[in-house]
Amino acid sequence: MTDRPEWTTLADLASRRFGGTVMWASDELFAEKENLVNPWPPRHQPETFGPKGQVYDGWETRRHRGPGDDRAVVRLGAPGTVTGVVVDTAFFKGNYPPHVSVEACALPGYPDADEVAAADWDVLVDRAPAEGHTENFYPMSPAMAARRYTHVRLTMHPDGGIARLRVHGTVVPDPALVDPEAVDLAALENGAVVTACSDMFYSSPNNVLAPGLAAHQAEGWETARRRDDGNDWMILDLAAEGVPRFAELDTSNLRGNAPGWASLSGSTDGETWFELLPRTRLQPDTRHRFPITGAHPANRLRLDIYPDGGLARLRLFGSLTSAGRAALAERFDVAS
Repeated sequence: MTDRPEWTTLADLASRRFGGTVMWASDELFAEKENLVNPWPPRHQPETFGPKGQVYDGWETRRHRGPGDDRAVVRLGAPGTVTGVVVDTAFFKGNYPPHVSVEACALPGYPDADEVAAADWDVLVDRAPAEGHTENFYPMSPAMAARRYTHVRLTMHPDGGIARLRVHGTVVPDPALVDPEAVDLAALENGAVVTACSDMFYSSPNNVLAPGLAAHQAEGWETARRRDDGNDWMILDLAAEGVPRFAELDTSNLRGNAPGWASLSGSTDGETWFELLPRTRLQPDTRHRFPITGAHPANRLRLDIYPDGGLARLRLFGSLTSAGRAALAERFDVAS
């Protein structure tokens, strides 16, 4: 089994789960470009043929009979800094591209495909070798990992098939699009991120910070069954320092594996913790909303579940402090 770099635990900014989309591709005769950003692992059923050949859960172009390369443009669902890129050629064994390139750009608003094509592009991966039927990992240099991007462009040299494009990094929201008086401090799209957890046997804890509702159990966080007297937990950096007012703990789709209870604690230094929500009983398959009493600023959050189980979504609604507003603006300015 391939050892995965640590940076692959960061959010996939291109994922359809966060609203990523493939805006344009030069060709998609054999398999659709939209498959590139599917959030689930690539799937394959041998000898499943359509009118154009074997059906692939990926993007596949026709064979070139002349010069030229194939390209696809992806709008990131969550703009941010890029720490590493994964070009996954799962199940493409005799039809994968021998080399790939990845570029990125940053544009305001909602440009169309032609406007994106005319942008100035930074090279993230410069015509690098790729192997078939594997995850190809391409880490970024520190200089490239400091810049905020909104779009990426994937090039196959010259043609072939790619199952997934993963763009792992840290979300950097535009502060002009964040209401400082009413914000989800625990939302990934606002810059929150899980920094530690006790267990992620079944799924990543960052899933609970994703936008929207979880469609099924795998779109949340679920731990292994504990056989001791402990409990499972996660710690996250909030989007910025803020004062929480309401917490939402969503156990949707978790019917026989929801936690029995949960509690929330806040911190401003990661060492001293204060209670936000005492140990509170939870019900299976239920969206719970609880008021947070007291005006305690926090920039970190600890969730404890008792004893184990899963959570579909975690929300922490509140307002930014003056320090939180300044930090959000500075992060955007530095990365832009």
